Amino acid sequence: MNMILHKAETRGHANHGWLNSYHTFSFAGYYNEERVHFGALRVLNDDTVAAGMGFGTHPHDNMEIISIPLSGDLKHKDSMGNETVIKQGDVQIMSAGTGIRHSEMNANNDQEVKFLQIWVFPNKRNVQPRYGQVTLDAAKMHNNLLQVVSPDQHAEGVWTHQDAWFSLGNLENGFSTSYKLNKKGNGVYAFVIEGNVTINNQELNKRDGLGITETDELTITATTDATVLLMEVPMAIQ
Repeated sequence: MNMILHKAETRGHANHGWLNSYHTFSFAGYYNEERVHFGALRVLNDDTVAAGMGFGTHPHDNMEIISIPLSGDLKHKDSMGNETVIKQGDVQIMSAGTGIRHSEMNANNDQEVKFLQIWVFPNKRNVQPRYGQVTLDAAKMHNNLLQVVSPDQHAEGVWTHQDAWFSLGNLENGFSTSYKLNKKGNGVYAFVIEGNVTINNQELNKRDGLGITETDELTITATTDATVLLMEVPMAIQ
């Protein structure tokens, strides 16, 4: 088993006033040759957008883009005709494929919106662009790792053009569980959203990240009440 630890304070950081963003991997003006991606996981941005502000219309192609709101409301509009609001408890995905244009705006004028934006390299290029959104059952995340992203369009959560599985869990202090990988050769990138956990005996704090490869199973113990995101992805990019 191999592990690579990314402490929260080592992430790239850009504060544009309206946007305060922390980058686990190289992004925009932040470049670290040792932190370009983790397998098919290309971007993990921890974003806070000021009240009434947001990202104007901009393009993407050939990327699986997943948004997980942490607080507040994020308004989405795209060239496929979708116009929605996502909030804490929702997961959104866009398969950019041959190309899309979209905007993301804070839907409120009196509070910030916080969300994770995650990019995953697809295993199929130039697919027809697609949008998906689900609202999670919070009860299913209590002391459990709930699957929220998978390659199976009939499974719980949203589906992606990649052999990738994401899971979210809200774990009570002292609770232990395990995670078995879905595909041999995949790795898992764990990101602690809140609280403190231990994964395979490695202590992690709020906003720390841990990449784990060459193992079939993880053991996770919450050392405080904690929220953790596991991102299982192929380590080879197709």
